[in-house]
Amino acid sequence: MSEMHATVEAVTARIVGRSKRGRQAYLDLIAKQRDAGVNRPVLSCGNLAHGFAASGEDKASIRDGKAMNIGIISAYNDMLSAHQPYGRYPEQMKIFAREVGATAQVAGSTPAMCDGVTQGQDSMELSLFSRDVIAMATAVGLSHGMFESIAMLGICDKIVPGLLIGALRFGHLPTILVPAGPMPSGLANKEKQRVRQLYAEGKVGRAELLEAEAASYHSAGTCTFYGTANSNQMMMEVMGLHIPGSAFINPGTKLRTELTRAAVHRLSKIGWDGDDYRPLGLCVDEKAIVNACVGLLATGGSTNHALHIPAIARAAGIIIDWEDLDQLSSAVPLIARVYPNGSGDVNHFHAAGGIGYVIRELIDAGLLHRDIMTVAEGDLADYGREPVLEDDKLVWRDAPAVTADDSMLRSPSAPFSPDGGMRLVIGNLGRATFKTSAVDPARWTIEAPVRVFHEQNDALAAFKAGELDRDVIVVIRFQGPAANGMPELHKLTPPLGVLQDKGFNVALVTDGRMSGASGKVPAAIHLSPEAARGGAIAKLQDGDVVRLCATSGTLSVLVDDSEWAGRAPAPTPVAQMGTGRELFALMRAPADEAEKGGSAMLAAAGL
Repeated sequence: MSEMHATVEAVTARIVGRSKRGRQAYLDLIAKQRDAGVNRPVLSCGNLAHGFAASGEDKASIRDGKAMNIGIISAYNDMLSAHQPYGRYPEQMKIFAREVGATAQVAGSTPAMCDGVTQGQDSMELSLFSRDVIAMATAVGLSHGMFESIAMLGICDKIVPGLLIGALRFGHLPTILVPAGPMPSGLANKEKQRVRQLYAEGKVGRAELLEAEAASYHSAGTCTFYGTANSNQMMMEVMGLHIPGSAFINPGTKLRTELTRAAVHRLSKIGWDGDDYRPLGLCVDEKAIVNACVGLLATGGSTNHALHIPAIARAAGIIIDWEDLDQLSSAVPLIARVYPNGSGDVNHFHAAGGIGYVIRELIDAGLLHRDIMTVAEGDLADYGREPVLEDDKLVWRDAPAVTADDSMLRSPSAPFSPDGGMRLVIGNLGRATFKTSAVDPARWTIEAPVRVFHEQNDALAAFKAGELDRDVIVVIRFQGPAANGMPELHKLTPPLGVLQDKGFNVALVTDGRMSGASGKVPAAIHLSPEAARGGAIAKLQDGDVVRLCATSGTLSVLVDDSEWAGRAPAPTPVAQMGTGRELFALMRAPADEAEKGGSAMLAAAGL
């Protein structure tokens, strides 16, 4: 085994030490849940009869209790392209379970919100909190105690984190995440972005824009850019929670079906009564969380995981913060460029060597913890291989020794960048995340007057009126979890890109989120404390000069200290109603800060 990189080792040790008390309490909990929690042997006859009443040909097996029963948690809906393939999975998985003497039941279903549909709409204010709803829905499904292992069907933005958080509270149960794969490549993402900017400039109309979008998002499967959904899939691989190599196999293929079959068969081995018991709570430990961070940084993944990784970790009794992420970023090289960080999409990434190449190379460089408990037969080295069909039989072969496209994928010894491109910036405005991996280094430092807005639509109106045609740092505040649920501000990407292309020095500062597909414009996001919780961003006024510098890790307003101290913050806007937003007031009020994951549920649970 390769010697671990000193920084990765040090950060891991720091997380272990910081988490010692909470992690032990968690491990005690899941041990108790296996020994004395709700499970089939302790269910009354009435409980059990309700649980198998409608199980058809599996009824006798579930009744007798001699077969392992796999609980399926599904985030299926056929509006969300990535999840549409899941419609037929449960029936297939029941057949696959019978092949190995097991049974399977759908334990429950969760919402699956599509950020692509809700971007820029009022409904985006529900997006982050849908993660908590998904976690709670997962817990409801598993609370029946009918299952000895779990198959989780989910892919996209808040869905995988929500499923994991919920399942980790049942961490005595072995769990495998079962993906469905990305849609085939459509219109090149850079061409889509070009049309979006032309639309923002008024040079093409809605018909041309819709045609480009429909040619890009064109069929069942995950969107092909490297946003939060595909970053989720990468993380499940480096954490060892997929069948190895499952992430980026297209839907509807024989290989995809065989990987799903393999997941079900494996659950019969690692489940409660199997011969290789591997509970989720032991798979997701401090080393696995560090692996998630390293994979994110090495591949230029979504900034949304600066919120999701801390939240997932908390559910397993582990504490991680942005300083850990920043330290890891200083040591982990960027070895992948997938759109928006490059020209190719995840299908091209997979063809170039894909996640198997990435994992093997990072293990060999001492950047990933190989010695974690995975759902596969061995350790993380199993994930440095790729699945193929030979005579219709699923086998694994070594990932390519050399990348097939070094414009997209490289080894750690010859990276695109020596660091992972996700920086913590700190100053008198607070703490924020700056994703540098997609930004030209010449733009890592921006010093300019600010223009302050409370809504992204107001910023768009100012852009269209020509009021932002200058060096400017656009500030969008009152966008944090407590203010309005922390919606993504994806609509700002094209106009800010237009301003930058005109030669202006432009940046964004916000206590909200930017899309997992955020691109070339410098942005300090997730600023904490947020404006609604007394954050300094609430004191900014039009014309204040702000300096944002990724190189030095600073974010500060250049205002005289005495003037700044005496300035009153802007009042928090009244929460809006409609589109169901009022129903989420109970989540906004207690939501904790972005660095902890922006979760009301975890905060209220004391986790």
